[in-house]
Amino acid sequence: MQASPPSVPAFEAVLADHGCPPLRRIALETVQINVGKRCNQACHHCHVDAGPKRTEVMTAATVDRIFALIERTPSVRTVDITGGAPELNPEFRRLVREARGRGLHVMDRCNLTVLFEPGQEDTAQFLADHEVEIVASLPCYTADNVDRQRGKGVFDRSMEALRLLNRFGYGNPGSGLRLDLVYNPGGPALPPAQDSLEARYKAELAQHFGIVFDRLFTITNMPISRFAHALERDGRYAEYMALLVNHFNPATVAGLMCRALVSVGWDGRLYDCDFNQMLDLPVPPAAAGANPTVFTVDSFADWTSVPVAVGAHCFGCTAGAGSSCGGALG
Repeated sequence: MQASPPSVPAFEAVLADHGCPPLRRIALETVQINVGKRCNQACHHCHVDAGPKRTEVMTAATVDRIFALIERTPSVRTVDITGGAPELNPEFRRLVREARGRGLHVMDRCNLTVLFEPGQEDTAQFLADHEVEIVASLPCYTADNVDRQRGKGVFDRSMEALRLLNRFGYGNPGSGLRLDLVYNPGGPALPPAQDSLEARYKAELAQHFGIVFDRLFTITNMPISRFAHALERDGRYAEYMALLVNHFNPATVAGLMCRALVSVGWDGRLYDCDFNQMLDLPVPPAAAGANPTVFTVDSFADWTSVPVAVGAHCFGCTAGAGSSCGGALG
């Protein structure tokens, strides 16, 4: 288990102080698959440390094994594909087809600008044809804020990509094609209220760009990887951790994504969530033995009630309104 930084209380102790039991799993509903760290962007807040020079990539054999495990785990309903830019993995489209062919809901965590990369000219059409839900990063509705976090020109290309997706039906009422956007703060602060910010996003994007979408997810910046390094460089790591700890909200605990999700790394290793994956904090031995991978477990069906691995970063998911891959928790 990852040690907490100095002056940060143990997450388990804070749970107990608020009358919350230790985190344990319920039936697995979502398999989140990180297909690699290669990305056409290198965002300042990225907890994956993804970028154009990364070479980690999930293989076909690992994809095959994931689906073998899914078939042995009837409770799975959703395949959540992330990266990097997942579309850049050569197995991405097969992964989508295999999941949809099994009647599973598929989510693609898309950075939008990847749709204009060489070889991706028909990706928007492919996603629409397979009714893939798109969860698209857009940390603000203004160019300055987005370009500051994600690189020069990213905002304009993101607007172009959203208009393209709208033309395919994404975000349009009755189309059945879900388009959700993701907001994360530009620095060491908690996200504002999700519902009110969503209304502002919808008004601004519709008025200035003619863009529509379904939901906005607000996600707290996690104090790990690239964002943690930036906090340490600026001397604000302790301040940010104090903010998260002081805003711990016990009402968020029941809905934490780690309770019904398994995160599969590009190399097939298994974790309780994407953040644990980036910290190399594997699922506890009670779930799958030491150093578990998709090749060393037989199914996920018997993981119910086993413990979840936790650390100081878990305060990021339980601060304020809470944070998950599906936005605020309440």
